[in-house]
Amino acid sequence: MTDYDYDLFVIGSGPAGQRAAIQAAKLGKRVAVAEQKAVVGGACINTGTIPSKTLREAALYLSGYRERGVYGASYTVKEKITMADLHYRTDYVIKNEIDVTRHQLQRNKVDLLTARAAFAGPHTVRLDFSDGSGVREVTTDRTVISVGTVPYCPSGIPFDRQRVFTSDDILALDTLPRTLAVIGAGVIGCEYATIFASLGVRVTVIDKRTRLLPFVDGEITDALAYHMRQNRVTLRLGEEVASIELLDTDQGERVRVKLASGKHIMMGAVLCCTGRTGATEWLDLGAAGVAVNNRGGIDVNEHYQTSVPHIYAVGDVVGFPSLASTSMEQGRLAACHAFGVKTNSSPALFPYGIYTIPEISFVGRSEEELTEAGIPYEVGKAAYREIARGQILGDSTGLLKLIFHMETRELLGVSILGEGASELVHIGQAVLALGGKIDYFVNTVFNYPTLAECYKTAAFDGVNRLC
Repeated sequence: MTDYDYDLFVIGSGPAGQRAAIQAAKLGKRVAVAEQKAVVGGACINTGTIPSKTLREAALYLSGYRERGVYGASYTVKEKITMADLHYRTDYVIKNEIDVTRHQLQRNKVDLLTARAAFAGPHTVRLDFSDGSGVREVTTDRTVISVGTVPYCPSGIPFDRQRVFTSDDILALDTLPRTLAVIGAGVIGCEYATIFASLGVRVTVIDKRTRLLPFVDGEITDALAYHMRQNRVTLRLGEEVASIELLDTDQGERVRVKLASGKHIMMGAVLCCTGRTGATEWLDLGAAGVAVNNRGGIDVNEHYQTSVPHIYAVGDVVGFPSLASTSMEQGRLAACHAFGVKTNSSPALFPYGIYTIPEISFVGRSEEELTEAGIPYEVGKAAYREIARGQILGDSTGLLKLIFHMETRELLGVSILGEGASELVHIGQAVLALGGKIDYFVNTVFNYPTLAECYKTAAFDGVNRLC
């Protein structure tokens, strides 16, 4: 026992904070989590990951998108899809995930405090309780900051949450727009652009960069761009937004987007995905001596320590890759380091999942990275349309790509586009982690018919290229 109220105090109940708190509790530490909202789970459960992926699943089902490869482009489960239809499924999943998260914290005897937390000193946290019961201070030996991020809202844009909105506002929309401009072709922008397009919304994507998702294998993003255009998405890449205006016209309420190139785009609504900023405004980090970067985020070292060693930061607030899966691992690693527990982790082998339509997932290195490093490699590919399971699913767009060392035949990277990509990638992740070679897939028997067969087909394709 120490003179502190808690061994570890966690600010924020998202995936990173939750995992840090539970890890510390399992080590026998006294742990508390402060969450200013009445619901736990942070942006992941309430406005981000869970809502967007559930919205995607609802859109795919109600629009009949998955079945169109078999039954034709006109096939649909529900002809007139409303936001209420989409909310029904989303609300159910959110409620369940909140309950699961709260139960996990309670089961591990973590104190859950509904209060806004701010630093009053390096080892002191001031709590302003949301029920109006007052303010009190607690002391802590170590602290983990996992407050996440909020959408970055550039000045001069007339946000009204209905015609001009951010990704956090989507669940508050009353109606489904007929036309939509998405500003920003990052992960969030591409995901929502393809989701709305699957619902029949005419979507225009605007971004200053000349290609989508530059951290993803170029062949995969080229294929994604092709499929987005096939689904009537207009890509305005290399274009910069000059201004956005709300208009009342004879055709109703409209939004005019002016581009720096002189183009004018008239839309029913605008979704701004111009990045996110750390939700650190209320933390009074200066009182603890923690430095903040120019986007409100917190810089950390390889152990997730801030500029103050006993204060850690994890999750989206520390920046890329800002994934729920990596945030959970960061929380676990931070808690272990805080209490001197040795761990093993391989950040280079963290998988990435991007829930566009079609889905993208990858692990390991891309062609661009290997080319820059001067490593000789070869590629093997398998199209879903070559696989019986792909035909059964009606997915003719899917592609699995293996990259392996030309001389040692060691697997170097896996990239997948198509149905189930974020599940399928874990087979490649396991082989990468064990230092496996392309020959593993040649000699392995996969269930038939499954999408996993793509690994064998791609491996044969790659080996044949060596001849």
